[in-house]
Amino acid sequence: MLSIPPHTPPPLIFIHYNGSNRNITWHPSLTHPERSALRGQKGCTLWFTGLSASGKSTIATALEQHLLHQGLAAYRLDGDNVRFGLNKDLGFSEKDRGENIRRIAEVALLFADSCTITLTSFISPYRDDRLLARALHEARSISFVEVYIQVPLSVAEERDPKGLYAKARKGEIKDFTGVSAPYEEPEKAEIVVDSSETGVEAAVAQIVVYLKEKGLLERGNPGI
Repeated sequence: MLSIPPHTPPPLIFIHYNGSNRNITWHPSLTHPERSALRGQKGCTLWFTGLSASGKSTIATALEQHLLHQGLAAYRLDGDNVRFGLNKDLGFSEKDRGENIRRIAEVALLFADSCTITLTSFISPYRDDRLLARALHEARSISFVEVYIQVPLSVAEERDPKGLYAKARKGEIKDFTGVSAPYEEPEKAEIVVDSSETGVEAAVAQIVVYLKEKGLLERGNPGI
């Protein structure tokens, strides 16, 4: 039989919702440390950011596979499983990009709170949006690791696997990051990988070393 440790539930929080007369009540649940002890794993969010064609998704995919092979619960969020579902109503204006990142940050927080190692792979070009994602996690005492996949714009354009830079240069794509829209580089990313000089395997190894040093890959005995 599982022994669930006692915990002090947080106070009920009443939120006024969209100017209506409805109130939303926060329902107390297990704390993150309690859930972590029961699952035998720590949850966190690895926030991959960088230009299109920097290698974010490639590295995040390889890292996800590595973690899963190690028996760790991990899940990757990227444009393929978010832009075509949860955020299919959003475009690429500055306002929509901000809302896109806000939703992703909230979903990543839920995954991380469930003690899953969550990897998000999005350009997320605006510094304030990434700071918001970090603040959401810090408010819940859940680890947030910004992983900047750095690459010179010229190298990203040479790669251009989907031909997006070429279309942007021709004016066929508006608000394209690095061409007609800005990318604000992280100022204090926990991990910086120069993908123009670092291969996928070495990048994964670099990230794993950091996670081990911070104790984020430690496992206990579930249910104890």
